[in-house]
Amino acid sequence: MWRYLCPRQFVEDIHQIDLAELKKAGVKGIITDLDNTLVPWNDSAVYPEVVEWIDELKKSGFQVCIVSNNHSRRGEELSEAFDVPAIWRAVKPRRWAFRKAIAMMDLKPEQVAVVGDQVFTDILGGNRLGLYTILVQPINKREFIGTKFMRQLEKAVLFKLKRKGHLQ
Repeated sequence: MWRYLCPRQFVEDIHQIDLAELKKAGVKGIITDLDNTLVPWNDSAVYPEVVEWIDELKKSGFQVCIVSNNHSRRGEELSEAFDVPAIWRAVKPRRWAFRKAIAMMDLKPEQVAVVGDQVFTDILGGNRLGLYTILVQPINKREFIGTKFMRQLEKAVLFKLKRKGHLQ
């Protein structure tokens, strides 16, 4: 069970992800979460540093797709601003949206990384398909009430993973 909850990498934010390391691992596509991974929860602002990071991914040869449990009303504007495809109402950790993103990028699961801020959605969903999973710290504390509850469980899981030596 723990292997499904343990990310391959645990970094502070998207800017700490080592793209050369991903390339070396054979990663060619990145599925990224939206809320509290790229932008603060429920925020529609287009942050230049996020646009620059996505542009850097593309220039480095990575394909990118947003997979979010959020609705498309807000997200479509961001998806267009980032110039990347997106899948909304993904119901993560269910696998269908991850599979759809992988198919959209025309890649194999072992060629795709998932970047997200939640163990029980992004990491669990990615690990269930054998994707390279990267957990980032949430951008801010403001979030959906259900997510706040899950964060308490997540803290316990991360503590246990660290104690077992699976996380640094």
